Amino acid sequence: MDSPLSAISLFFLFSFLSLAYSSTIGVQYISKLLEIQDRERAPPSLQVAAARGVLLRLLPSHSSAFEFRIISKEKCGGGACFIIRNHPSSCKHGAPEILISAVTGVEVLAGLHWYLKYLCGSHISWQKTGGAQLFSVPKLGSLPRVQDAQILVQRPIPWSYYQNAVTSSYTFSWWDWERWEQEIDWMALQGINLPLAFTGQETIWKKVFQKFNVTDSDLDDFFGGPAFLAWSRMGNLHGWGGPLPQSWFNEQLNLQKKILARMYELGMTPVLPAFSGNVPAALKNIFPSAKITRLGNWFSVKSNVKWCCTYLLDATDPLFIEIGRTFIEEQLKEYGRTSHIYNCDTFDENTPPVDDPAYISSLGAAIFSGMQSGDDNAVWLMQGWLFSYDPFWRPLQMKALLHSVPLGKLVVLDLFAEVKPIWITSEQFYGVPYIWCMLHNFAGNIEMYGILDTVASGPIEALTSENSTMVGIGMSMEGIEQNPIVYDLMSEMAFQHKKVDVKSWIELYIARRYGRSIPSIRDAWSILYHTIYNCTDGAYDKNRDVIVAFPDVSPSFISSPSESCQHYGKPTSRRAILREKTDSYDQPHLWYSTSEVIKALELFIASGDELSASNTYSYDLVDLTRQALAKYANELFLEIIDAYQLKDVDGVTSLSQKFLDLVEDMDTLLACNDGFLLGPWLESAKQLAQNDKEKKQFEWNARTQITMWFDNTEEEASLLRDYGNKYWSGLLRDYYGPRAAIYFKLLIESLEEGEDFKLKKWRREWIKLTNNWQKSRKLFPVERNGNALNVSRSLYNKYFSSDS
Repeated sequence: MDSPLSAISLFFLFSFLSLAYSSTIGVQYISKLLEIQDRERAPPSLQVAAARGVLLRLLPSHSSAFEFRIISKEKCGGGACFIIRNHPSSCKHGAPEILISAVTGVEVLAGLHWYLKYLCGSHISWQKTGGAQLFSVPKLGSLPRVQDAQILVQRPIPWSYYQNAVTSSYTFSWWDWERWEQEIDWMALQGINLPLAFTGQETIWKKVFQKFNVTDSDLDDFFGGPAFLAWSRMGNLHGWGGPLPQSWFNEQLNLQKKILARMYELGMTPVLPAFSGNVPAALKNIFPSAKITRLGNWFSVKSNVKWCCTYLLDATDPLFIEIGRTFIEEQLKEYGRTSHIYNCDTFDENTPPVDDPAYISSLGAAIFSGMQSGDDNAVWLMQGWLFSYDPFWRPLQMKALLHSVPLGKLVVLDLFAEVKPIWITSEQFYGVPYIWCMLHNFAGNIEMYGILDTVASGPIEALTSENSTMVGIGMSMEGIEQNPIVYDLMSEMAFQHKKVDVKSWIELYIARRYGRSIPSIRDAWSILYHTIYNCTDGAYDKNRDVIVAFPDVSPSFISSPSESCQHYGKPTSRRAILREKTDSYDQPHLWYSTSEVIKALELFIASGDELSASNTYSYDLVDLTRQALAKYANELFLEIIDAYQLKDVDGVTSLSQKFLDLVEDMDTLLACNDGFLLGPWLESAKQLAQNDKEKKQFEWNARTQITMWFDNTEEEASLLRDYGNKYWSGLLRDYYGPRAAIYFKLLIESLEEGEDFKLKKWRREWIKLTNNWQKSRKLFPVERNGNALNVSRSLYNKYFSSDS
């Protein structure tokens, strides 16, 4: 059997050992900021202590085996690097074996991760996606030695960015310090040095607005609930899920201080928020002459002004700069320091009222002035999502905004670069520094999906392009804790100078993730690489599988052509499809052969006897089985509609029951792994509450975000329904299954009564089910139950074997 170290010879096929420091025009533009940040960084002793704390939490048994040191950039060729050497005293009994030197605590830990990955064959993942595989690390005194004088790995570009403005709600909503500490450890090990730090900002805003005579009661309708704060901050909605209790303000501010302290200790550059113009309604009455306009509807049903149509203070109004300065100053007062980089997304899904370039330029200049008036060294970090999302931003408008700020004082996140890179079509953002980002995940949906070849090449193409203004590589997903292979590769690109050979890299990944590499698993991953993780159709995935995003559409909108098709490798005579695209039914995105993925699942199951004890294998097996069953459910739904079109009551009845049985089976499968449970999401929400009233509110927030998301009426569902859907055990059995049962019941009633499908009745019953479920206090397990291999094998035999 292959050991993980047998693949290390492949190590030298990659561009891992780099001695050439790359630079771009963009890096030159931000050089002054980098110098300031270097001067203001935590003392070396503090960074080393923080890095050792991470090592103690990760691998306490080997804490004495490593020594960490902080070195100057000059020893790295003028940039950032880590150097791994055999410790000069390693021959002495009990002395450290490995010496890791780097410019900051972050690079020290990136070096530790590199050593564990490529010399010890270990793997570090989020806890929910299998956790750390460290049993391959040899015992003390036997750690692998560095063969040459040293391993030196340099950053080709200064920054490794992390987070999306909405990750704070889709993933971080209910995190306590223990979970945040784990994440900061993970960030540092991945080499992330530029993370957003958005927690607790509502407390700062409260203090700021009080200085402008806005009362606490005025703010009750301004802030959204804990699960919807991201969109409240961006001015998309107000009040939804609120008001926030005082305990939330207190606890989140304390949490933010711990987060910032640890980030600074490790040498990170946390990005703080800035004023975007989003203001409470009361400010319009307090300052009647201020240029405050009400924005349009953002996905609320019937333009419900109770939640939508927030107020925006025009950046050209003198009050804007005053509030912007006060907000920066209040953060400095509360936190004691800053990294001088501030995120502001005034136009994120909020289109400016006028497209005149001069007006847009004045807006951009005023937004930056608000930051700079509070911090002379301020740099504006802006998400570039608006350039992908909104056709308003044509070249003239883009240039007007990007050039409204002095060169080097604005950095843009090319947020969706793995699918729709703006750096190419905008001539490198018209000369403005930018960070190449992988968005990858929307709403924290659970779906096996990725574009590994683009991840392995896109950042390098951007970095080495002519007149490159790139200054960083980033991960800007909306939700984390899924698709670990994608994030393992993407985080490593922060240290790559050349394109990665993905096929060879995956062979190493397999050995590291499972602690060993066996032929059947290698064959399975070869299939997954060329199917699931090779989405080259230009589309992006936002999970709309029927189970988790049930179609809100009458069956009359679905027709059945006569041509045959392949259904999981089996011929079928008919297949229902949409007659036309409607707003009610987003067809699931399928970019690969399902029969090939079924073969990969078969190979995974065949490897189970050798890998069943591995947490990483268990997670991947459940996820792959779930993926296959989800696509099978999509086909099964179309068969039900097909039978309905044929007026086959018995067919609809039997197929509907098969669909509902499948949902139950999937729930049982998901219960076998901690990464697919509803319980932890709900319980973590309640654990942040101080009393029963808050528990009800927080749990309602948690349940609502993953179901209806936003407001609805009795007969009209939320426009964002199921946007945050999740394949979680408990959610399928308790909500998705009963919802599907309502639809199928009405299909059968329609045929039996010879009447049209009662769409309004379906919506009424579904919305009633949802409202009741969101208010429910039912408990769900927080620990796995069941054997993943046994359940996966059973479900494969039931649904995919030749006898099924």
